[in-house]
Amino acid sequence: MSAQTTSAPTDDTGAADASRPRRTGRTGPGDVAGLGVGRAVLFVVPALALIAAFLVFPALWTLYLGVLKYDLAGSNAAAPQFVGLGNYTDALTDPRFANSVLLTLAFVGLSAVLGQNGLGFLLAATLRRAVGWVRMLVNGLVLLSWILPGTVVVFLWQALLDRNGGTLNALLDTPGAAWTLDHPLATIVVFNVWRGTAFSMLLYSAALDAVPASHLETARLYGSGPLRTFRDVVLPRIRGHILTNTLLITLWTFNDFTPYMLTGGGPDHRSETLPVYVYRMSIEGGQLGFGSAISLIMLVINLVIALFYLRLLRRRGQ
Repeated sequence: MSAQTTSAPTDDTGAADASRPRRTGRTGPGDVAGLGVGRAVLFVVPALALIAAFLVFPALWTLYLGVLKYDLAGSNAAAPQFVGLGNYTDALTDPRFANSVLLTLAFVGLSAVLGQNGLGFLLAATLRRAVGWVRMLVNGLVLLSWILPGTVVVFLWQALLDRNGGTLNALLDTPGAAWTLDHPLATIVVFNVWRGTAFSMLLYSAALDAVPASHLETARLYGSGPLRTFRDVVLPRIRGHILTNTLLITLWTFNDFTPYMLTGGGPDHRSETLPVYVYRMSIEGGQLGFGSAISLIMLVINLVIALFYLRLLRRRGQ
């Protein structure tokens, strides 16, 4: 389709072929659908409007609030003051912000990159050789932790870790042990591994199914052990899936707010990850401008992480 069509084509006798639809609008070599520019724009406009309303405008509004001393109450709520980069310098020099960054990196590295990645792959590889009913049962239990609402999951974990009469203390015979107070970071790490492993398991199951059985059989006939088979046959086939999965779960965990419902960021800020820090400063502390500045810093960190993984994916594609 290479030229604008404004009239119906004619047959050998010169009569118009009325059975063919008439096309209007400009078309080009890349217009494989033959919609023309006008109709294509009409299809895209709703998506662009949603992106502008729910992504672009909030981002610009956050950027605007980040340069204001804007509080939820008081004189700065009625008349916000322009402070330029003051909120950003205050955040970068705040010890609580540095503590939140370190906690967030530890939370992401331990629970997502290592925990969900490793456990998800282990489950996917193990269940391939399991009998049908065992595979269905384990898949159902793992998926259940993923699809349950966050509030329900947190309630169940509160009952599990309760200091007085909790299930875990009853099983371990450790009455009075306060897990969320004594080990807050370990608690939210284990919680996130348990809750988010299902996605990694599903993705790796699909990736392992794509490995040709003939390649595995050839490796077996050559006497390759499990580790060598994984390194030489399986890993080259699923490397892209590993990077994609790691990118997604890293970003999801980095912005996850669920730990707040489990530990509240405490005690003494020992589980105060960046999303929790933003919430406590913006909503509980009423400093909307300061919280917006931290949110923008989080956005930049997310972009850096995404670009790092995308660069690895592009290098693999080359």
